[in-house]
Formats: sequence, structure tokens, C-alpha cells
Amino acid sequence: MKRYEGFKVLIVDDNPHNLYSLRTLIQRHMDVEVREAASGREALEIAMAETDLDLVILDVQMPEMDGFEVASLLKMRKRTRDIPVIFLTAAFKADEFQRRGYDMGAVDYLLKPIDDHLLLNKISAYFRLIEKERELNRRLEEEVRERTRELEYARRYQEQLIDAMGEALLVLDPDGRIKFANPAAYRLLGYAPGELERKAVGDVFEEADQEQAGAFMGTWLEALIRTGLVRDIEARFIARDGRRVPVLFSRTALTGDDGKVTDIICVAKDMTGYQRICPDAAGEEPAAATAGDRHE
Repeated sequence: MKRYEGFKVLIVDDNPHNLYSLRTLIQRHMDVEVREAASGREALEIAMAETDLDLVILDVQMPEMDGFEVASLLKMRKRTRDIPVIFLTAAFKADEFQRRGYDMGAVDYLLKPIDDHLLLNKISAYFRLIEKERELNRRLEEEVRERTRELEYARRYQEQLIDAMGEALLVLDPDGRIKFANPAAYRLLGYAPGELERKAVGDVFEEADQEQAGAFMGTWLEALIRTGLVRDIEARFIARDGRRVPVLFSRTALTGDDGKVTDIICVAKDMTGYQRICPDAAGEEPAAATAGDRHE
């Protein structure tokens, strides 16, 4: 039963009879495509023109350019350096020539006259290795694709959550410039999509306490660096038309491995229509109520 459909072998020999014998032997037992070259130069031309060669069977003793030179040039070029090479020779039987063949990048070295069964076993062994490598690559590629799908799903899910937020979300750089704003922020501030990016946060924000106005990147940033979070600050957004929109503001600092702030996450709840309730005599914390709430 023939195997290895889709594999491609390049056989190189200056003797036409040897080429015929090799091609016939391989195609009798394997369903592979066989390409032939009668010289080292022709072999290099074929190898450079065809990017899907799986194996080169290379005669060592050839005129003009011998097999060692061909193998050396194949290993020097990026697109051909990983193609396994099997040397065939009747002339160089000494160990030193075999070592030279391996030094040139050959994966095997067989002496003529060739044992047909041994050669076929060698070819099959390398094809099986290639099949395993390709199967591993296919699995890895599928894992990468699956991971990419998961990450894309997570990204879309996060985007949907951010887009659906009722609170305004601003992401600032450490200098206080807006890197990102969610749709709720654009609606609250009255800007068209994209207009908020790169604006200074001071253009759209002011502290409720006049003494702290303009200190957005001052003392509170020091507090962020120290604690990582500043919660529920009463402040105002400055809308595009100049309106002051009361908000309840929280800020979170994200830091890198060096401990430096990389991003500042700001979440603001629109407090329009809410009014403060002062603490009672018992010292209870203040609460917020809408303007329509009834009070005794």
C-alpha cells in the first residue's frame, strides 16, 4: 500500500540511469512526487523555485559542483536550510568523508550500491517525522486560533459591558490626558465620538470644592499612588456647552511592574436631580435623595 501522498522528493545525480532507478524505486512504493536534477546547479534552481520540497537525495560525486557544495549552499539559504538531505555515494567510503557530509547538514549518508529496502526505510522515517511535525504544528495553530477566538470574544464582551455602563468611564494617562471614554461619558458631556481623546481632564472636570479646583493631577494623584483608589468625590463635569454636571467620582490607579502609574481609571455617576441630606443629630452618614423625595 502506497503512502505519503503530497510529499515531494528531489533526487540529484549526474547519471541518468541512477535517476531512473531512484525514481522508479520510490514511486513503486510511495505515492510521492519526484523531481529530478542532473547537476548541482539544476538542483539549486529547483530547490529555490519550489518551496514545498520535503527531502533531497543527493549524489556526492558530480562534476562542476559536487554534493557537498550543493548541501552547503542549501543550508545557507533560509528557504532551503531546513530540507533534510540524504547523501548517496560510491566513492567516499572513509569515515572522514561521512563526517564531512554530516558537517554539511546531511541527515543521512548511504553508500552505493544502495540497499533498496534500507533507502525506503530511511525515506519513510523522515516522512514520518515530517508528518508528526506537521500534525504538531496543526494542533498548535488550532490552539492559537482557539485562544484568539476566546480573546476576541472576551474583548467584545468587555466592550459591550463598557458600552452598556450607565456611569461615565474615562481612562487617563499619567499626565491627565484622556485615552478612552465610553459612550456614557460622551452622552453626559455632549461631545461627538472621538472628540474627548487627548483632551486634558481639566477641560471637562472640576472639583466641587473650589479650594481643590485645578488640583486634579495634584494631591489626589499622590493619594492614588499611595492607596491605588480614591472613592466617591463630589465633583462636576464641564459639558461641551459649558454646563456643570454634578457627579460622584471615583479614581483608580493602575501601575506597572516598576510601581509607576500607567493608567488612571475614572468612573463618574451623574448626580443631576439628587440632593444631599445632611447628617442628623445622631451623627449618621449623609445620604443622597432625589429632588422629589419628601422630608419631614
